[in-house]
Amino acid sequence: MSFLSSLFDPTKRELSRYQIIVEKINSFEPQMKKLKEADFKVKTQEFKKRIKKGESLDDLLPEAFALVREAAKRTIKQRPFDVQLVGAVVLHEGRIAEMKTGEGKTLAATMPLYLNALTGRGSHLVTVNDYLSRWHGSWMGRIYDYLGLSVGVIQQQNISYIYDREAKKGDEQEYKESAEARELHLDVDHLRSCSRREAYSCEVTYGTNNEFGFDYLRDNMVQNLNDLVQGDLNYAVVDEIDSILIDEARTPLIISAPAEESADLYRRFASLVPNLKENEDFKVDEKDRAVTLTDSGIKKMEGMLGVKNIYERGGISLVHHLEQALKAHALFKKDKDYVVKDGEIVIIDEFTGRMMFGRRYSEGLHQAIEAKEGVEVKRESITLATISFQNLFRLYDKLAGMTGTAKTEQEEFHKIYDLDVMTIPTNMPMIREDLSDRIFRSEEGKFAAVAQEIKRRHK
Repeated sequence: MSFLSSLFDPTKRELSRYQIIVEKINSFEPQMKKLKEADFKVKTQEFKKRIKKGESLDDLLPEAFALVREAAKRTIKQRPFDVQLVGAVVLHEGRIAEMKTGEGKTLAATMPLYLNALTGRGSHLVTVNDYLSRWHGSWMGRIYDYLGLSVGVIQQQNISYIYDREAKKGDEQEYKESAEARELHLDVDHLRSCSRREAYSCEVTYGTNNEFGFDYLRDNMVQNLNDLVQGDLNYAVVDEIDSILIDEARTPLIISAPAEESADLYRRFASLVPNLKENEDFKVDEKDRAVTLTDSGIKKMEGMLGVKNIYERGGISLVHHLEQALKAHALFKKDKDYVVKDGEIVIIDEFTGRMMFGRRYSEGLHQAIEAKEGVEVKRESITLATISFQNLFRLYDKLAGMTGTAKTEQEEFHKIYDLDVMTIPTNMPMIREDLSDRIFRSEEGKFAAVAQEIKRRHK
């Protein structure tokens, strides 16, 4: 592996250790090339029997990874490079593989997912959106299917699929003309609908962090064991792990139920708060997403409500509605934080920009936004179950991740999740020049700079 000779940093010793493992994997390649198609499924069954007899996954790794590499070459016409094998070993060891964009993280993940699925307790690949779950499940599913493993895909709104090599995607024209969310359409080949439990019973399951989290919460609310769907949290590989486990770490997943609450107060406050002036009547803290009334604002609201002291016992019930109405008015912007679609407020995921159908803000905030936009104000909700991504992913017996940018957060990964970051060399020398970010005060300024850059490059 020539890439080792060019590295003069503290990771060189570790890469030398990985080189030995890669050489063992490569030594099995001539043997794997001789296998017939039916032999791949036989080898998978052989591996499972060897595990039951006490052989460890580490002992199986070189031969198993060599088998997956040959399967990938035959099915999707891609042979994983040695650096991808290094990334795969790092993921199997429960670490974070920092691999540059275009270096093949998706393909590298198939090897540890396959190996850890051989235990019969399942492997999960966590993506940032439903489309990637479908696409990766369909594309990589060809490899797993060739090896004799089943593949499930979980989607929002309780939609689930299982890999089926005979399945075809829906009619293209029907897909384009449908008014439903794009995420609900089967826009890739080789997936057919199935139950949630069936998708989770597969040896490898693809899905988003949100869906794995909500299914965990729902399983903890069932009263009948037959209603459980998720199964063991055995092994997970988290794609774009810095986004999910650092940026969204404390984002709560909440399952709620309607509470008895009048919509009139939300409408009343929605009509009153526009009379307040920012900085004079209330202060906005964009960083903490908080709004605070000033003394002037309190007096103005008390005058509009006809109460002497809103914070006394007689007016305290109004404070909750006032605070939520202020947040809806000052912090949450239409077509940025949410959209109005078919008379409903649909939240926009701040990290992916995708619409989150069926999700609602808690503690009356969603009702305040509904009142602000003049749509039907639905009943407020009470929290039945909640968990953060940070706590969810610490429940897995073994956790790994991959991203193009993890070194900057390596201290947090180690402190919070006990995860180490390993930088994987590129297969070919990097010729791309990464320029520093350019920050603009406004969108107008940004696009003016873009126009100038286009003009400069066309001279």
